[in-house]
Amino acid sequence: MRPILLKGHERPLTQLKYNKEGDLLFSTARDKIVNVYYSHNGERLGTYTGHQGALWSVDVEPTSTIAATGAADNTIKLWEVRSGRCIHTWNFPTAVKVVQFNEDGNMLLAITEQRMGYQGTVYVFPVIIDVEAKQAEEPIIKFSSPENKFTKAGWSYLNKWIITGHLDGSVSKYDAKTGELLQKVMVHEKEVTDLQFAPDMTYFITTSKDKTARILDTKNLKIMKTFVADAPLNTGAITPLKDYVILGGGQDAKDVTTTGSRQGKFEARFYHKIFEDEIGRLKGHFGPLNHIAVHPAGTGFASGGEDGYVRVHHFDKSYFDFLYDVERMRPE
Repeated sequence: MRPILLKGHERPLTQLKYNKEGDLLFSTARDKIVNVYYSHNGERLGTYTGHQGALWSVDVEPTSTIAATGAADNTIKLWEVRSGRCIHTWNFPTAVKVVQFNEDGNMLLAITEQRMGYQGTVYVFPVIIDVEAKQAEEPIIKFSSPENKFTKAGWSYLNKWIITGHLDGSVSKYDAKTGELLQKVMVHEKEVTDLQFAPDMTYFITTSKDKTARILDTKNLKIMKTFVADAPLNTGAITPLKDYVILGGGQDAKDVTTTGSRQGKFEARFYHKIFEDEIGRLKGHFGPLNHIAVHPAGTGFASGGEDGYVRVHHFDKSYFDFLYDVERMRPE
């Protein structure tokens, strides 16, 4: 499984995102640009320029007409995917840490950072999927959590709920129409670092600096599975086709200069989704893995690291042929 190595950024990666068809891969980093590549060969198609601060998040709506980015310059920008033209900008008092379209692409979820006396806030904006349309300036939903800083968020199936991860390790569920808090559960002992849904959105995975990842039921936030690692985790994703999850992380970036890649545990880790056992690791990055995105067809994945590289992997035949021995509870 030889990766395609992409060097399109000068700073650590923050997020990767495949479009719905999986033919495009978007990347953001702590520099001021967004890159888009052909996912099958890593050819860079173009760069979206216009932000004046670190990029934290990117998403693309289902038709791949419009992309959204959130950045440390306190803005969300909407882009025409084909041309790279910025078609709208929303301004906020603090940095935008998360942007995500709903499954219809007609609403955009965003989280702003809690800083300088401003509360971290969840916004939902209506979006018209037309690059010539005038977008609404005001959100249709806006709510805060003064006592509990937001770190991650995502839409549930049918756009019923907004699921959020928090600095204290908890996960909350909000009504997507009213912003009412419906449920809150403690999931981790430390910060929730990532939150990614399964393809059908009925369950999702969270990762944390407490060295664990957990799968939760979207409807009732019940913890279904727990995966234990030997290093802090920054990201986790659920794979289609095969019953695996892929986790990434490693020693904190501030300590990387004194640590070798093996001691830092900078591998992508594969776990069996049902039996919770680690079944393999994939080396490559020279620093912590900051984000993992799985191809929507389940044919590969991409990882972005603190080293500034994106590594695009296409699963080979052995990945699909691998069988798990249920009776002996270990790989064949």
